[in-house]
Amino acid sequence: MSRGKKYVDSAKLIDRAAQYDVAEAMELVVKTASAKFDETVELHVKLGVDSRHADQQVRGAIVLPHGTGKTQRVLVFAKGDKAEEAKAAGADYVGEMDMVEKIQKENWFDYDVVVATPDMMGVVGRLGKVLGPKGLMPSPKAGTVTPNVTQAVNEIKAGKVEYRLDKTNIIHCPIGKVSFGAEKLAENFNAIMGAIIKAKPAAAKGQYVRSCVCAATMGPGVKLNAAKLV
Repeated sequence: MSRGKKYVDSAKLIDRAAQYDVAEAMELVVKTASAKFDETVELHVKLGVDSRHADQQVRGAIVLPHGTGKTQRVLVFAKGDKAEEAKAAGADYVGEMDMVEKIQKENWFDYDVVVATPDMMGVVGRLGKVLGPKGLMPSPKAGTVTPNVTQAVNEIKAGKVEYRLDKTNIIHCPIGKVSFGAEKLAENFNAIMGAIIKAKPAAAKGQYVRSCVCAATMGPGVKLNAAKLV
């Protein structure tokens, strides 16, 4: 795969064999981001678990100290008073069966997070095949199935991120924008890593954090010293 000159120049600043501590890694991520737009900084953590087993799942959500730098659009499935609460909290879309039909008929996906009250899950369950593959299905573990819609919407708008394993036992998660600077990125990184480490399943054997890499959208990956993180 051929890379652009900016990427090649940026990559020269990173020692590919080295594993950096958090502060130095974030400095490098910021320094090597060369795109004209404000790049998102992503965290990729490979864990020593097997996501095929229910007792080795790692999933949860956390409000990052400095948010993600992105305004999340929230769809809430609720009715009556809960629907009014969601609107008052700043949800972008609120509804019940009307929203289900809109998604089914129009293939509508103009939102980033879906929240539902427990009594709406019977209706929302019909969308499992559509929302599931996109990672949008509400879940109690992520705090997106809850009677407290006000808190859920407020947290998402404040910069709440969900972390979950993919099929290859890797967690991919945004930790902010390049414009945050190294210090704020490091604080967000430490918050999410703390949550991932705390979520270690009892059934996990051997080394839990196998590898950890951070990179800006168009920048090269910077490896972090996994042993120091646990």
